[in-house]
Amino acid sequence: MADDGAARTPGGERAGLPTYAQLRDRQGAPAGSSWGLFGDADELGTVALLTPQRVLAAARTVRRGAVFRLDLPIDAFDPPLASSRGVPRHTIFQRDPNHRDDLVDGLYLQATSQVDGLRHFRHWEHGFYNGVADDRVREGSPDLGIQRWAEHGIVGRGVLVDLPRYLRSLDDDWDPAGWRAFTVGELEGALAYQGVALRDGDILLLRTGWLATVLAHDVDRRRAFAAAPTSPGLEQSEEMLAWLWDHRLAMVASDNMAVEALPPAPDSPFVSGREAAGERGPHTGLMHRALIPLLGFALGELWDLDALAADCAADGVWETLLVVTPLHVVGGVGSPANVVAVK
Repeated sequence: MADDGAARTPGGERAGLPTYAQLRDRQGAPAGSSWGLFGDADELGTVALLTPQRVLAAARTVRRGAVFRLDLPIDAFDPPLASSRGVPRHTIFQRDPNHRDDLVDGLYLQATSQVDGLRHFRHWEHGFYNGVADDRVREGSPDLGIQRWAEHGIVGRGVLVDLPRYLRSLDDDWDPAGWRAFTVGELEGALAYQGVALRDGDILLLRTGWLATVLAHDVDRRRAFAAAPTSPGLEQSEEMLAWLWDHRLAMVASDNMAVEALPPAPDSPFVSGREAAGERGPHTGLMHRALIPLLGFALGELWDLDALAADCAADGVWETLLVVTPLHVVGGVGSPANVVAVK
């Protein structure tokens, strides 16, 4: 997968990979899937695009040595944003007067700034990414575990798209705490407004402005959110899947809870036959169910992008060296992530 580091325009076969339209017509693999493209036994998905050559190219984006921490503390959300998750409890203990040690109880690995692993979602018809059998996705088995990304490393060129700043330039008055589905056209418009182009293997950072608003909420509003999550994010559409895949992105990360809009749009195409007939579930319509198990996309959620965005706006440089380190949990579904951007 050679890469000259130049900006690319989606379309045609690049990086040795077919377009999304071609994936829809594949034979011998689920339609719209990348299964087998990175190897029959691949467990990296789009992270495989982060080749040594691209890591070196990303390192060359560093100009000032300015460092930005993009992850929040593990107990940043109290009460938790999801009713199925809890808040960790940190205890310091000692064996003698001159010793201290740590214990953390109740650590939900996807309750703060985190990375969704390839175990996080299966496709309702085709199953887990690259055909991994359901009985292999369990405690104690390594298949598709988050440790694959920890072992490989997630290091590359990050490109920040600041949607609130772009929309303000259009006099678009909107509430970052409310629902909005960002379109392909808006992503393209924001990139053009910022004067930055995407390259193969980039890590796309989406700032929606949602995180700052929810962190400012009082306890009652946090609990209300957990009961009925609402946030802006990417629209659920085949056009969006095509745009993400055809740009050969290694990862997409955001400052919201799911990268995509919550709740999913009523006309989302990512619905099983049973769901279309009325059997709706908590994840009905989520684009996660195609991004992760079919395309093998790495997703980052709840990343703090505000300080980085302010710096990018100040110096007009929207690219950064990005280093993402998930916990080395064998068989992990997802993981808190240490995330550092260097400009």
